[in-house]
Amino acid sequence: MYKKTSKKVKNYFSLVKFSHTIFAMPFAFIGYFLALQQTNSVFDWKLLLLVVLCMIFARNAAMAFNRFIDREIDIKNPRTAIREIPAGIIKAKSAFIFVVINSLLFIVTTYFINELTFHLSPVALLIILGYSITKKFTALCHLVLGLGLSLAPIGAYLAVTGEFALLPVIYSFVVLLWVSGFDIIYALQDLDFDKEEQLKSLPVFFGKKGALTASNILHFLSAGLVIFSGILAEFGLMYWIGCVFFIGLLFYQHTLVKPNDLSKVNVAFFTTNGIASVIFAVFTITELVFEIWVL
Repeated sequence: MYKKTSKKVKNYFSLVKFSHTIFAMPFAFIGYFLALQQTNSVFDWKLLLLVVLCMIFARNAAMAFNRFIDREIDIKNPRTAIREIPAGIIKAKSAFIFVVINSLLFIVTTYFINELTFHLSPVALLIILGYSITKKFTALCHLVLGLGLSLAPIGAYLAVTGEFALLPVIYSFVVLLWVSGFDIIYALQDLDFDKEEQLKSLPVFFGKKGALTASNILHFLSAGLVIFSGILAEFGLMYWIGCVFFIGLLFYQHTLVKPNDLSKVNVAFFTTNGIASVIFAVFTITELVFEIWVL
């Protein structure tokens, strides 16, 4: 019984690519500690746990919904045919129920945070679930994905303060541009398939070289906002060390992927960006905690 349950849990973790929470989760922590630093709020483990749960439930819903919507497409694509739904490991109906449960858990969790996050929770769900259908009609689907993940820092900030502020919004744009840029790189590996199925993406619209150029531009803008944020907040050494690592890894991934060589797409997509996110968060949070103690 235990082995059967454990295997089922692992299947659902695989369905939602739980390990990929490493992209947005660190920025949620940045948003949380930024709120503490800017408002002199008291650290609250319970509130931080609620923020983490919101991130988990929202992402579970978004990824499972994406797999549910794409199930007929995934079964045609050799790269994705081994995914849980097309492979028959998880039934489509079960995946949809999983989406509904996590969506409800997300909304319920926001209720225990504050009134603003609760009222905005349906909007957040609409954005993160809406990405799954955008690839059917717009090449800008990558930006919609980026928008969904960009809710992490501003959402965590709102959980603490209950109000908007400029700096967390800027970090949301950092995430939007960064995620959109590396999702374009990831989409390169399905270029031929997407053309055959008449799916939309910037690689389909621009071609490999043009898509990589667009990704470069988005990452350049993201790097610029990271620098601007540090100047605006007058952060110290620890932030700038994290900034150097983040920007360095941001552009390092572009040396791994060439129009005629996509063999390192997964390294550029997951490994490099995952490391960049964690390192930047560690140094930024260290800076914020130091400033909280000084104040």
